[in-house]
Amino acid sequence: MTEREREHVRVAVIGSGFGGLGAAVRLRRQGITDFVILERAGSVGGTWRDNDYPGCACDVPSHLYSFSFAPNPDWPRNFSGQPHIRAYLERVTDTFGLRPHLRFHTEVRGLRWCNDALHWEIDTARGPLTAEVVVSATGPLSDPKIPDVPGLDTFPGKVFHSARWDHDFDLRGKRVAMIGTGASAIQIVPAIQPEVGRLTLFQRTPAWVLPRADREISAAERWLHTHVPATRAARRGLLWGIRELQVSAFTKRPDELGLVEFVAKSHLKKAVKDPGLRARLTPDYRIGCKRILLSNTYYPALVQPNVDVVAAGLAEVRGNVLIGSDGSETEADAIVFGTGFRVTDLPIAHRVTGAHGTTLAEEWRDGMESLRGATAAGFPNFLTIIGPNTGLGNSSMILMIESQLNYLADFMRQLDVLGGRMALSARPSAVQEWTRRIQRRMARTVWTTGGCDSWYLDAHGRNTTAWPGTTSEFRKVTRQVDLAEYEVLRVPAARTGGGTPERTTGGTADGIAGVKVDGPGGGPAEGSAGKAAGQSEEVAV
Repeated sequence: MTEREREHVRVAVIGSGFGGLGAAVRLRRQGITDFVILERAGSVGGTWRDNDYPGCACDVPSHLYSFSFAPNPDWPRNFSGQPHIRAYLERVTDTFGLRPHLRFHTEVRGLRWCNDALHWEIDTARGPLTAEVVVSATGPLSDPKIPDVPGLDTFPGKVFHSARWDHDFDLRGKRVAMIGTGASAIQIVPAIQPEVGRLTLFQRTPAWVLPRADREISAAERWLHTHVPATRAARRGLLWGIRELQVSAFTKRPDELGLVEFVAKSHLKKAVKDPGLRARLTPDYRIGCKRILLSNTYYPALVQPNVDVVAAGLAEVRGNVLIGSDGSETEADAIVFGTGFRVTDLPIAHRVTGAHGTTLAEEWRDGMESLRGATAAGFPNFLTIIGPNTGLGNSSMILMIESQLNYLADFMRQLDVLGGRMALSARPSAVQEWTRRIQRRMARTVWTTGGCDSWYLDAHGRNTTAWPGTTSEFRKVTRQVDLAEYEVLRVPAARTGGGTPERTTGGTADGIAGVKVDGPGGGPAEGSAGKAAGQSEEVAV
């Protein structure tokens, strides 16, 4: 296929979860319609499509875990289940007219930056295309991680990951081994415990579990939120504000979390009367060091007579016998891995080749880092939604996603202002300085000082996933693109041969400090920048 025959778009968005759909909505509101959404699966939803295991639900309140520009006044519960969240994303897709831009079953196999043409060459399962800008919204919770357990390939029964649940396999009466005690496992265990014959939980590290303040949202509340939007906004604002006030305990004063530990221990003591089991379920690290889990049903399920807790990881498999690292032996018919995802080793990074001929994974071999969680040095016009150090430990990731959408919107505006065939490439010095600031602040957080080994940390022990501040602070620092942090690449007007594009010093943009922030105190209300004609600030879905 020749260059002329290859399809070209202005923007290619990879992924159709919250990040990808949000990016698409923001592009349309910028008046940009020349874009595609490349999705490897056959429907939208991202992690909320892939994770459909029994009991799957969100641990962030529904009215905060939704787009501010697409509020849903009809959430059925405080903490909505997977089917409701997935349905919400389908409605967002329809409401904002995103269907024509979607390319399903179009897995991205590789991306390569072309220095001469200043665009990305993209190889997909359905053919090649080129794009001036790429927005990677694959998310950190998209590719399951299954540990390399000796003998696992000899297991005669069923094996699957929680994010790839086999609904055709009947668990009734089976001996099931659940590997892991993370956010998925504590939902799966109580959901399947009543129907399995025997359930064995392999717990390498116990989790801190708090009560879950869940309930149905009454018809009267939903009517009020539909007909009096201010009540909906107030509810969202209150949920946001409470979590903003909690941030300093995680990031500056972990000792203040002692009261939260007391609540968690009381929750455990109330449900688990056996002192031996309670001791096995009690963490020996500071609460918050690992993700805090919410459940009212997890502990009650563990005390049922058909449940065993092995306080050890899975060390080996011999046929249908599972060997714990403590030497214990358990027979099983099925193994369910709730062992998380490739968070610090993103698969997409191995497929992206930048301006210097190296992959993003190679550039990140010593740890992920990017400017304001969005752009990496040497990868022009490539932005990541939910990039390095944008994760949260106590609030809604949708708030962080919307902040990054602000940054994307201004990135596109800057390209429009510069005009012509242009690209922006993050300066290595800017990325390094941003990373130094993040890691300096990270040193006193509970994730670093709490005494645990968590998925927040990479192979070098550095936290490259979490944001050490409030969501309002992140909104400020991503409100605008500072051109002084970028090299501006342009194709020379006349060139006699190949070579690299001209580089110019980025202009001086207004500083981030003092930028006006929407919402109460920089809160969750998000105004739309550059709305398309006829679109309102928010559209209820």
